[in-house]
Amino acid sequence: MTRSLHLLYLPVLLALGACSSDDLPGRDDSESADPALRATYTPAELVGLVALDEVARVLAPEIVSGDCEIAVYELSYDTLDAVGGTTPASGVMMVPRGSASSCGGPRPILLYARGTSVNRNLDLANLRENPEALLMAAVFASDGYIVVAPNYVGYDLSTAGYHPYLNAAQQSKDMIDALADARGMLPARAAPATTASSELFVAGYSQGGHVAMATHRAMQAAGQAVTASAPMSGPYALSAFGDAIFQGQVTDGGPENLVLLIGSYERAYADIYSSATDVFEAQFAPGIETLLPSTTSLGELKTQGKLPRDALFSPTPPDPAYAGYTPATAPAVLAPIFARGFGSPHLLTNAFRLAYLQDADANPDGGYPVISDGLPPANPANTFRRALKVNDLRNWIPTAPMLLCAGRDDPSVLFLNTALMQNYWASTTTVSVLDLETPIASGDPFADQKEDFAIAKEVVRATGGDSEVLKLYHAALVGPFCLSAVKDFFETF
Repeated sequence: MTRSLHLLYLPVLLALGACSSDDLPGRDDSESADPALRATYTPAELVGLVALDEVARVLAPEIVSGDCEIAVYELSYDTLDAVGGTTPASGVMMVPRGSASSCGGPRPILLYARGTSVNRNLDLANLRENPEALLMAAVFASDGYIVVAPNYVGYDLSTAGYHPYLNAAQQSKDMIDALADARGMLPARAAPATTASSELFVAGYSQGGHVAMATHRAMQAAGQAVTASAPMSGPYALSAFGDAIFQGQVTDGGPENLVLLIGSYERAYADIYSSATDVFEAQFAPGIETLLPSTTSLGELKTQGKLPRDALFSPTPPDPAYAGYTPATAPAVLAPIFARGFGSPHLLTNAFRLAYLQDADANPDGGYPVISDGLPPANPANTFRRALKVNDLRNWIPTAPMLLCAGRDDPSVLFLNTALMQNYWASTTTVSVLDLETPIASGDPFADQKEDFAIAKEVVRATGGDSEVLKLYHAALVGPFCLSAVKDFFETF
């Protein structure tokens, strides 16, 4: 069984957050002498964390393939908010330790950016309740990487009261500040033989894909060395992505993502709207500026009527000129997702959508709906489109190796983001692109991931049909296989 097929069963980690921590192994080793230490885990204890599913229980020893114990530390540091003010932030550092040569001495650092969450209490240092952090521990930290990951401003210990979602400058600064805090804590008391080597890898998934790429860009601009990076399934080409959504390709999770995004850019630039009702339908506008992230679950917020279930836009065109901008029907596999983005009640006003579409007509993106120069719009007048351009990442060239990984049929982060970065960097030899949906070529370094990804989709389809494949595609299918590919990619260095 290949390493990537082992990773097929890592999606069961996505269910760990629903389990009682009383049922999970691990030791809380925090002491007054080492107050930032949250817990330590042996490889066997990590296996125990993973093995909460009958299938995963059989494969758990293979999933946690490293020899290292890990010490989990809470990071607590200051960073900048969206307008340059100092604000507290937190995160996690996982330090390998043990007698094996891969567990001590100089070890590479993986600086990791997590995906979108609406859970205000998210704490990556709590492996027992955070599947993504547990995944990093099982796959990377137990195999000898020092893992560093911020919770992001707006979460856990943060007092900011909002999250600077997809704000490239702020989020990359948060990542770099977390890294500096972690380096300052090494060697850690619980792992005194482990130090940081000169190797630094940067990776992230979904929202974290954008953050990871922005971080690589910021570090390169500052002259800080990056060994290699691997942004995965991220919204890199934000201007084109926004145009696609407003023109009918409404992605899964549209309402919550747009609440986070519009709120983030209003905080940063203070020109997206004068009143929340300029953007949001009257029934959703009250309290929406502080709604997310929340200590209330997303499902409960929707049940309470504070967010629509799926609909971002009205089914009534904002103007007869845009009657054709109904739910997109291509690509056909994503048509059911796009259709759910239109309905009643819906989140955004027709007036806000109309202003956006008119500006997209007057100042088109060079990558959508057709590729011209492949660049963001030169002079968008709409303030929201201007904010998207500011945070679009089609404006730099990496000098260190980079792997982009995604799946062509992703319903949450459209593949056009990866395709447009690939187009923008077409003449750049430092960037490789993996689309898990493409056929296996001769000598394909990611043949195992592609083959097992296809098998995984068929397993899901056999039990739940095409709708279940779409439901699990972004996080539970593409995510683990991309991570497997990233691990192989990083190990070449």
